[in-house]
Amino acid sequence: MASGTSGMTRRYGRRAAVRRAFLGLGLFLSVSAVTWPQGVEAQPAPIRVLMLGDSITAGYGLAKPEALPAQLEAALKAAGLNVTIIEAGVSGDTTAGGKSRLEWALADQPQAVVVALGGNDGLRGLAPAESYANLADILARLQARGLPTLLAGMLAPPNLGADYGREFSETFRKLAAEHPGAVFYPFLLDGVAGDPALNQPDRIHPNPAGAQEVARRMLPAMRELLSKVQGG
Repeated sequence: MASGTSGMTRRYGRRAAVRRAFLGLGLFLSVSAVTWPQGVEAQPAPIRVLMLGDSITAGYGLAKPEALPAQLEAALKAAGLNVTIIEAGVSGDTTAGGKSRLEWALADQPQAVVVALGGNDGLRGLAPAESYANLADILARLQARGLPTLLAGMLAPPNLGADYGREFSETFRKLAAEHPGAVFYPFLLDGVAGDPALNQPDRIHPNPAGAQEVARRMLPAMRELLSKVQGG
């Protein structure tokens, strides 16, 4: 008899312990539901902006934090904009190269795109008509995807002659006119090109201060681009 009573006591004790554990868990969850989420707002995910470009985007001669994409992201965040710049720059790339790797670059699923190509076309003296066709294809494909786009223009080196320079720069103005939905930033290196204090010794690629200046000057255009992002 004593043994049966002892077994019942142990079983009852186990049931009571389990019941207390469940009651404690329920109390914890109910308190957590009331107190933990209050005052804590879910932070929105950053807007992803792809920067499709060449060596300037790739940060030639610079550490990654010094390069234009990182400097642009830092400037935007300092301005209160939650943005991640996806760097898709390839040194030496032309507009044809950018066109060929566009689909690969879009695998990162950006919500907006900066097209910063053309510098190497100018350095190589490629026919502006070819640059125009390549960039027009890129812009059309981005438009078909509904991706807000910023087109950054470029100028040709002066040693190629005034006629070539005019035709080359006209390429970007023509594209901007034909794609009014795109934000147009006429010259990527505005305020930096030709300034020894803002360029590396090759006088082509911005140094850290130059990249920072490019980012600063691009801020208004980037704000306009981000305003076009759905839900941005």
